[in-house]
Amino acid sequence: MSDIFGDLKWRGLIHQTTADDFLPGWLATGSRTLYGGFDPTADSLHVGSLLPLLMLRRFQKAGHKPIAIVGGATGMIGDPSGKSAERNLLSEEKLALNVAGLEAQMRDVLDFDCGENSAILVNNNDWMKNFSYIDFLRDVGKNIPVNVMLAKDSVKTRLSSDAGMSYTEFSYMVLQGYDFVHLNREYGCELQIGGSDQWGNVTAGIDLGRRMLGAQLYGMTCPLLAKSDGSKMGKTEAGAIWLAAERTSPYQFYQYLINVADEDSGLCLRFLTELDHDEIESLDKSRSEEPHKRESQKRLAEELTKLIHGDAGLAKAKQATEIFFGAEIENLSDGDLGQIFADVPSTELEITLLDGEGWTLIDALVRSGLSKSKGEARRSISQGGIYINNRRVEDITYQLTQDDLASESMIVLRSGKKKYALLRFLG
Repeated sequence: MSDIFGDLKWRGLIHQTTADDFLPGWLATGSRTLYGGFDPTADSLHVGSLLPLLMLRRFQKAGHKPIAIVGGATGMIGDPSGKSAERNLLSEEKLALNVAGLEAQMRDVLDFDCGENSAILVNNNDWMKNFSYIDFLRDVGKNIPVNVMLAKDSVKTRLSSDAGMSYTEFSYMVLQGYDFVHLNREYGCELQIGGSDQWGNVTAGIDLGRRMLGAQLYGMTCPLLAKSDGSKMGKTEAGAIWLAAERTSPYQFYQYLINVADEDSGLCLRFLTELDHDEIESLDKSRSEEPHKRESQKRLAEELTKLIHGDAGLAKAKQATEIFFGAEIENLSDGDLGQIFADVPSTELEITLLDGEGWTLIDALVRSGLSKSKGEARRSISQGGIYINNRRVEDITYQLTQDDLASESMIVLRSGKKKYALLRFLG
């Protein structure tokens, strides 16, 4: 077995464990079964919630057997840990859609067909739905002392706040704790991992396993993914950076990572990639001596985009990035161009303008706002400063036709090096 504990320690991925002295040797002497849980509060994971999923992947690559739980049952309540107010409860229909979205992403990250340590994907609603309220109180609830629950930081924080805590949220810890009991009974699972905000829930499960089964269980948490200024990683002004391409395109995903600040890139390389120690330390050195090359950010963006969106997604993201450095625009969809040029002024026009002999480039430059007048447009063209889909045009009589479309309905005009306009032609 590889030294998974040592690797996690080197990367800074161990925040707390229940047995610091015991776990390194235990993990090194045999394949262990562990689990991590993910509540379906949305139909996609985001960069921040990716961290525990990658932890499961690291354990699997080290020879251990990971179980990923999608919380179909716990998701109906919502985890109060780290929250200042109660979550809005989701409908069963929305919850089912969210569960399906998360399951698909987990199958992309974990290996479910690799022999003895193949990953297992479960939904805790599959066993929780069989309980009646009375049965759960009798069989499980009697094993959880209320004073122990009240001592958990996640509970104390909420109880002391103005928002307080409902009985529904208070029960969440019991449900998650029972997951550990069930997985130990059914799969021999002995280790739970999670973010540092899950410590109370993790230890509750360990205590419940001891009381109900007499089992010795273990817990490990990783730090939350945060920037050097303390703010959450994976958040922008526009919202979260999602793993689903429909929510955050491969280009947007890649751009977020390639623009990570120098002071955060080293941590991201350790937390989010599988690059070996030597390469990461080499990138640390490059970042210190030649920060302008941004080698750390490039490797981070390449590694993570490829993992989440595959080779095709990475290639498309790189192509889109190169467009801003003058690469010719071709073979893209309306969706691709719309995402790449989301912040560029756009103009909607009738597709009939491109019929027959077409529409003069001079008129298009004025209509798009790239030129203030026809005279300015002529001068810009004749001086070589105008581009159609990043191809220079120096003919002042040039006519735009449907042959100039870069996608189904769009043409990209550029004046100078960085001034863009998007023309959308509607039928």
